[in-house]
Amino acid sequence: MARLSGPAGRTALTRLGCLAAVLTTVGLLPWLSGRDPALTVLRARSAEQEGTPEALAAIRADLGLDAGPFSLLGSWAAGLPRGDLGTSWVSGTDVLPSVAAGLQVSLALMGAALGVALLVACALVAPVLVRGRGSAGAFAAMLAALPEFLLATLALLACGVWLGWLPTSGWQGPQYVVLPALALGVPAGGLLGRLVADALPAVLEERWVELWQGAGVSGARVAAAALRRVLPPLVPQFGMVAVGLTGGAVAVETVFAVPGIGRTALGAAKSQDLPLLQGAVLALLALGLVTGAAAAVVRRRLLGPALGDAGLTLPAARPVRAHPAIPSALAAVLLTAIAWGLLRDPYTVDTAARLRAPSGAHPLGTDGLGRDVLARLGHGAASTVGTAAAVCLAGLLLALALGFLPSVAAGASDIANALPPVIVGILVAAVAGPGTGGAAWAVALISWPPLAAHAAALVQEIRASAFLLGQRAVGASPWWILTRHVLPSVAAPVTRHALLRLPGIALALASLGFLGLGAQPPAPEWGLLLDESRAYVERAPWAALAPAVALALLAGLSVSAASYTAGGPARGGPPVRARLAFVPAALRRPRKEPAR
Repeated sequence: MARLSGPAGRTALTRLGCLAAVLTTVGLLPWLSGRDPALTVLRARSAEQEGTPEALAAIRADLGLDAGPFSLLGSWAAGLPRGDLGTSWVSGTDVLPSVAAGLQVSLALMGAALGVALLVACALVAPVLVRGRGSAGAFAAMLAALPEFLLATLALLACGVWLGWLPTSGWQGPQYVVLPALALGVPAGGLLGRLVADALPAVLEERWVELWQGAGVSGARVAAAALRRVLPPLVPQFGMVAVGLTGGAVAVETVFAVPGIGRTALGAAKSQDLPLLQGAVLALLALGLVTGAAAAVVRRRLLGPALGDAGLTLPAARPVRAHPAIPSALAAVLLTAIAWGLLRDPYTVDTAARLRAPSGAHPLGTDGLGRDVLARLGHGAASTVGTAAAVCLAGLLLALALGFLPSVAAGASDIANALPPVIVGILVAAVAGPGTGGAAWAVALISWPPLAAHAAALVQEIRASAFLLGQRAVGASPWWILTRHVLPSVAAPVTRHALLRLPGIALALASLGFLGLGAQPPAPEWGLLLDESRAYVERAPWAALAPAVALALLAGLSVSAASYTAGGPARGGPPVRARLAFVPAALRRPRKEPAR
């Protein structure tokens, strides 16, 4: 009992509770949707067979549907200790081999995509280490905002169709991994690179860097020490990105016909093949838990004993502010396009003018139905950006609250992060129906874990800092410490992180629209614009590039503005001299003094 009352025990209980809740909700999917599961399974087995009462009764008896959802869920759970995930309702085969095969493919794709992401992140971080100062990071944010399924389509056309360098679909060898890995890895690398580059400048300004350089320590060693200094609170983000690359790659797997676990789960959800869906979701949740535990171990190894003995000295929060011209120019371009589009009609269909190139009459061209792309871009801005901003704000507030409950945050975030947005979208759509509101709820339910993990890591390290120990020693009240030191020091970097994820949230909403779970046609939502233009991106690329460029401009504007709205050291924080007087405790090692 004592073990369960500690932080590790609370985290374990939270994980078990969330795991049970998710699997129970998934098990209720056929009944939540309001559709007859027997009819759905019959259609999946044979589209030509009529749904007669006799045929439906036979399927109900075969699957045991008359016993009710909780009886089926109990029978499925009883087989888990034996490694039995049940039998597919559609194919009649064992679920375990299908889940294992899909997970193996997704893990291979995740490994390749993570390699690409790390290369992109290193390319973004290297200039900061070389120059010793950072940048506003607008370019990295634009990379992070690139739509994965649009990148996949462009890579397929350019490298697969036009140049014939690589295969365009399937999964039969290493050459089939390249294009999907690029489509997934480039945006992920932009996100990771921006997070690391955002934290480096303050570390490189610390006194120990100057001392090491004056003592003749090599630049490579100083760079490695600086990276080790900034990585601990970001290690959970690397783990979450890896899990997201595994289960959240449904759109890319669909474009390249990759038989991964995400695509397997999507197919099972559409056909209401409950045992296969439960097995796929369980595999993704197990992967999220294992990755989260591994990230926690790596983080503790990086921090060393300083986390437990109040020996940490944290760098000041000093984000690099963009030149005022950058956000002004980005805002001017984006707002001008939106305002110009609002003056035009986004719904008028003119089949005689379909797929026309940009001209005076149509500055951004027309789509497949002859509708004006500029008009649809302008009218879709309110729903796209407004919904994404509301979801982002809700996730930020929840993350800041959970950051002070690290046991709960660590347990729940690993589970929520492992769920693909598509599966959550299907569950929400089953209850509320497809639409913008349902898509917003679905994305809100799974968008907070990275922010909560970031906040929890920062809170834990700030509480273990030497400065806060001194504040307690001089009699500072807990409320003073919370409001003057802990909360301001956490809110600034997590807010910048949230703004960096704003275009990604818009893309998650777009991916649900792409799969028919978000905004419905003919709404001029940016995700629908991307989806509708995919079929003719080779003939009319302007229809797809317009919303993609708008999302990239939104990302650059968000990050540039964040450097002004959330910048500066925390009010009432430790004096600069006190911060600079310490060599990072996590870097202390017995070492030979360099020759003077």
